[in-house]
Amino acid sequence: MDNLDKAKETRQGEELDAKKIEPFLKDSIPGLSGPVTVGQFPSGHSNLTYLITVGDTGLVLRRPPFGTKAKTAHDMGREFKILSALSPHFPCPKPLAYTEDESIIGAPFYVMERIKGIILRKDPPKGIDFTPVMAKKLCENLIDLHVKLHGLDYKALGLENFGKPEGYITRQVEGWSRRYRAARTPDAPDFEEAMQWLAGRIPQGVTRAAVIHGDYKFDNVVLDPNDPLKIIGVLDWEMATVGDPLMDLGSSLGYWVEASDPAELEAMRMMPTNMPGCLNRSKLVTLYEALSGRKVDDWPFYFCFGLFRLAVIAQQIYYRFHKGETKDERFARLIFAVHILDQVCTQVIQGA
Repeated sequence: MDNLDKAKETRQGEELDAKKIEPFLKDSIPGLSGPVTVGQFPSGHSNLTYLITVGDTGLVLRRPPFGTKAKTAHDMGREFKILSALSPHFPCPKPLAYTEDESIIGAPFYVMERIKGIILRKDPPKGIDFTPVMAKKLCENLIDLHVKLHGLDYKALGLENFGKPEGYITRQVEGWSRRYRAARTPDAPDFEEAMQWLAGRIPQGVTRAAVIHGDYKFDNVVLDPNDPLKIIGVLDWEMATVGDPLMDLGSSLGYWVEASDPAELEAMRMMPTNMPGCLNRSKLVTLYEALSGRKVDDWPFYFCFGLFRLAVIAQQIYYRFHKGETKDERFARLIFAVHILDQVCTQVIQGA
């Protein structure tokens, strides 16, 4: 099927040596045989994702990006741990092998099973006609699975020490503010208004705690090729932790561009969230409340945080490009997204 997510040739400077990977794979994963080839999935701005084919078996390898990295943002062992805990209970890839031996490809990495399916990018895939009814149902399924993730018993899964729920919101606001200031380039906005507003509006006495994905959105879920309304896998767990689920919801909806949004936001849309029938952000929040039983108080705070956090991620990646640490030309455009997100944060603050 043409709509299946496909790997391409590896980008220049991000190549992996199949001959070095082969012994590790065949020693670590039973039953593998045949030649090893390497491709790269073109999406993603952070950890790098490769398709490793061993004979007839397709596997996925994840490694940190080349160049300077944030200290805790690219911990392969952490990703491997949460997938190991979640995969028996939640639709996500089964992790197969992990190593900290940097002599193989120059960094720690892990290998997991490949979930073959459809991943939504900026526009609906060719050949699939999402009617308004289908688009609405897909949005509902996305939120329903998010609620299911937040409903898992993280202590029973052995993830009690995976994060620190107490003080989570404060640490997030302070941490992302610190990271933005460290990654700011001369052509970037200062974001001081948003950072100060968030710091002064942190909800007090919050005791909510759940497994949170940290980057839950359409292009991180895999749809069943035979039933594109069914989500069969959630990918990219590099930002997962245990924390406030409403912060996770805010982070997700920071990406959500709806049909009525201004042209500036439409210009940075990465997923088909504006399809006829798609729920808008307000309806998504209402649905989350109904399914989870949690009241989303002070939604502007969580939404503004989601927008700001997205700006920091974009700025950190742009910083690497600005400093010459990566030559991926996609990153050059991220500075425009940072400016747009600064404007939208200001609008949210003014309307709160």
